[in-house]
Amino acid sequence: MIKELKNKPHFELITTNEALADACRRALEKKEVALDTEFVRVRSYYPKLGLVQLYDGEQVSLIDPNEINDFSPLIELLSAQNVMKVLHAGSEDLEVFQHYFQQLPTPMRDTQIMANFLAFPNSTGLATLIKHYFHLEIDKGESRTDWLARPLTEKQLRYAVGDVWYLLPLYHQMQEKLAQTEWQSAVDFECKMLAEKRLEAKDADKAYLNIPNVWKLNPQELMRLKLLAKWRQEEAIRRDLALNFVVRAENLWLVAKHNPKHTSELLELGLSVQEVRIHGKKLLQIVDQVKRIDEKDYPETINKLSDDPRYKKTLKQLQSKLKEIAVVDLPQEVIASKRSLEGLMKWVWHKNQDPDCQPDLMLNWRKPFGEKLLTIF
Repeated sequence: MIKELKNKPHFELITTNEALADACRRALEKKEVALDTEFVRVRSYYPKLGLVQLYDGEQVSLIDPNEINDFSPLIELLSAQNVMKVLHAGSEDLEVFQHYFQQLPTPMRDTQIMANFLAFPNSTGLATLIKHYFHLEIDKGESRTDWLARPLTEKQLRYAVGDVWYLLPLYHQMQEKLAQTEWQSAVDFECKMLAEKRLEAKDADKAYLNIPNVWKLNPQELMRLKLLAKWRQEEAIRRDLALNFVVRAENLWLVAKHNPKHTSELLELGLSVQEVRIHGKKLLQIVDQVKRIDEKDYPETINKLSDDPRYKKTLKQLQSKLKEIAVVDLPQEVIASKRSLEGLMKWVWHKNQDPDCQPDLMLNWRKPFGEKLLTIF
């Protein structure tokens, strides 16, 4: 019988440097540990860390970051190569670790990624997996709670413990099943890629590409948007404010499109009074700069892939081929989403199959599938 199912979760609240050092020293002696974080992100650019949960197979440590100033033992644990770190749906947790400790957990396994290769639907939740393997319902009632409030309630602490208490036995069960498949190395690759993507800095010069309807703008308008979006991202980081709390994305687009000359025009375009009061003059200065930029330095017009006359037919053919080549124990969307099929199209049509910028479908375990899909072109 799995001990976590026999016993109620127990934990220690870690609020001192000494207690953190002890907890991490014990964890360093284990083969694997479970990790999770609780954070709040409403108006901020970066997540605000409320709690780190660590389970070493014996003890759950709930680490309160507000009262600790020496995180070096935790950083040592995160980077320890002899200890596997187990997370579930860890993308945002990785962002927290990177931002607060400048260290990702490595090596790392994500049980949501493992689930993808064990025939579960994409993005399967932790509660669903625990119910499947252990016939147990876990309480998710505190998931939207305020993790920055102090003191944390007993109910909050119990909820936080549950997220790691069952994660290690779940990992062991799933690892056992995974070992009976051909997908272990694919899981390793996907977990590694998740971490690598988190390490990639967001390039402020490319921030304009994330603005909705960017493809509707001409090169001069794109140049304005590029400067505006770069400024907004840098301002958001400087003030630790969510991007849309600086200036809303659709309003940046309107400014780039209409090239206003006065703050009154900004209000007429639909910018809020607060946006104009705080940033109006800056926005006008930025769009004015474009007059002094040589046209040859403007961004190229963005071709919307779905406007290509070949798009609909090719997408249908690719989806049909994917169905044909998919394997029984792997959901099609794990092999290729619609987005990754579009990535393959762009690579063939716009990048002449450049070997230096291969799409996801031409990398690692997906490559044999990608090569079969390429026969469509």
